[in-house]
Amino acid sequence: MPVDHIRYDLLTQKALRGVVRTVLSDVAKNGLPGEHHFFVTFDTRAEGVRLSQRMRAQYPKEMTIVLQHQFWDLTVSEDAFEVGLSFGGVAERLAIPFAAVYGFRDPSIPFELLFRQSEEPASESANSGPSLPRGKGQAEPAGAPRRPIPAPVPPSANSAPAGDQAKRPAEPSGQGGEVVSLDHFRKK
Repeated sequence: MPVDHIRYDLLTQKALRGVVRTVLSDVAKNGLPGEHHFFVTFDTRAEGVRLSQRMRAQYPKEMTIVLQHQFWDLTVSEDAFEVGLSFGGVAERLAIPFAAVYGFRDPSIPFELLFRQSEEPASESANSGPSLPRGKGQAEPAGAPRRPIPAPVPPSANSAPAGDQAKRPAEPSGQGGEVVSLDHFRKK
């Protein structure tokens, strides 16, 4: 098999993270348009991630945040974003580098991006990419197996406030739509 010296896989990942940066920058300036809202899953262990010790203890590996109704002070730089959220009634300020983001999902249309977390070539990790945690909008428990990605959620199912993930209804599964990773299109 030929060796990809250019590393198209890494260039593509970087470009797609640029989509997330552009979307969040626009939201920081203009607010959320229409019914758009976002689930952002990230590696809490990644360099540059800032969380309180309480949140780091609760989510030692990864976490999903919801940017919908209850978030504030969203700021976006070239390499990271910061946002204020409430967890269990306690206000927190999170800083998340784009390189730490596993997945970005806007269920209102539906749209989803998944990112490979290793720097290995695509041929070495073809089926090991992350899946975006689902369920009640919270991160998977530490050590939990990755679940397949269910179908997108209709916008009406996500009407609970963003900071109140515990009250968010479970997402339906088995309804149309399929998320395909970029690895699907790579030649073996």
